[in-house]
Amino acid sequence: MTLCLIRHGLTRLGEEKRYQGALDEGLSDHGRAGLKRAEPTPEHVYVSPMLRARETAAILFPASRQIVIPDLREMDFGAFEGRGWWEMEHDAAYRAWVDGGCAGRCPGGEDRAEYTARVCAALEALLQKGEDPLVIVAHGGTQMAALERWGEPRREYWQGQRPCGCGWALDWDGQRLHVLREVDFRR
Repeated sequence: MTLCLIRHGLTRLGEEKRYQGALDEGLSDHGRAGLKRAEPTPEHVYVSPMLRARETAAILFPASRQIVIPDLREMDFGAFEGRGWWEMEHDAAYRAWVDGGCAGRCPGGEDRAEYTARVCAALEALLQKGEDPLVIVAHGGTQMAALERWGEPRREYWQGQRPCGCGWALDWDGQRLHVLREVDFRR
């Protein structure tokens, strides 16, 4: 079966290179204008509950019914949200997190293992339904978690993310996600 896993469009925080995570900001004007309608249009699209994912799905697939999957939400970066790396370069908690490969718990947020387990459990439940095609609009972290866990060829966590408005067309064989091609819904 085919899975299309799409990252939401650009937000103001994304434009400013700030951690967004659980902050529920919608698309920026540039983000909205930078997306184009996708073809063909599926009957429904599964989406993260975050506004930026729902707005992206509405632009890409305006005739599709959105089905919100709460556990597809982005990683909670806790105290780092809304801030840029340059603002935290001397923050001990941030330095410890970065020096640990960004895998540990963000103060007041999640760690990467918790995030990956949550997202992959939600994805696995959707994959088990056997819908073909399965279209999901979520986050870069969703892409990274899925491809690290099931991707073929194997990818490290950071290698699975596509730019905003882009994603992956993948083939699910029941155990692995085989990369078919990159998809790009930017103008």
